[in-house]
Amino acid sequence: MGSSRTIMDLFHPAKRLKSLSSSSPSSSPQSPFLSPSASPKPSPPLPTAKSLSSSSSPNSTPLTKEQKSRLERNQLQAKAKRNLRICIDRVKKIASEDLGFVDLDQLLVEETWVEALRGEFEKPYGKNLSDFVRTEVSGGIPIYPPQHLIFNALNTTPFDRVKAVIIGQDPYHGPGQAMGLSFSVPQGIKVPSSLANMYKELEKDLGCSIPSHGNLEKWAVQGVLLLNAVLTVRQHQANSHAKRGWEQFTDAVIKAISVKRKGVVFLLWGNYAQAKLKLIDETKHHVLKAAHPSGLSANRGFFGCKHFSRTNGILEQMGIPPIDWQL
Repeated sequence: MGSSRTIMDLFHPAKRLKSLSSSSPSSSPQSPFLSPSASPKPSPPLPTAKSLSSSSSPNSTPLTKEQKSRLERNQLQAKAKRNLRICIDRVKKIASEDLGFVDLDQLLVEETWVEALRGEFEKPYGKNLSDFVRTEVSGGIPIYPPQHLIFNALNTTPFDRVKAVIIGQDPYHGPGQAMGLSFSVPQGIKVPSSLANMYKELEKDLGCSIPSHGNLEKWAVQGVLLLNAVLTVRQHQANSHAKRGWEQFTDAVIKAISVKRKGVVFLLWGNYAQAKLKLIDETKHHVLKAAHPSGLSANRGFFGCKHFSRTNGILEQMGIPPIDWQL
């Protein structure tokens, strides 16, 4: 990554907010968190590497492909951090008012997805889903991921920057595991078996070294949408929030990509993910199918699928920068 800090530096908002509030306003720059009384203003569009390159002076040296890719990645990481700060601030504001829960539509802050999914939260299922999650969060059982990370996948990977989609089922249900990105866990958390098998395949496929952590945000800021079909779960109760409306919402996400985008690579691992094939227009997009990387099925078709190199090959054929899968 371009910076030593990552999005997950903000994973524990209370600690971060405490350090910010202890600074003197007169001696510190304005806090990156919105004030409780202020509404977030849409940020201006980020300049792309292409626009910066074309606007450079005639005597300047053109950016290399690697420099352009790194620049765009840093821009997307900055935008993802900004989106996360807004979510943290909204959760903090509601907590200070003892309301307990932020409405779901207030936690999706990435403008490109707000536009692509306009109207979903106003539909009957969307209202019922928001009511259900509010009730669950207000109960006595912890709900994962934390509220500010429920839409982390969408807030980290803008709609217009999606290159590939990896579909999971529902969040990890152990304490500290879920971070709103499918298959991903924060640094310091043990790498789950499915992700460990993904790393083994990456090593055989592309020669990537196996990292010591399971944080996949580097993929997300490069355009890999790490989407679970269900976005919340009760602690220690897998699939406890299934069939409550999340599937309809994430199906709308997949449909939006299928209809409004072109040339996206969908990696469908296992029967659950492959059931989403009906939502994807295969005349416009690329679909790669394999067994799920879990310990139960990785040896039945995931190992050796070469989906990581195949994804990059497809992207390069379309003139799109490949994914740097090395973590």
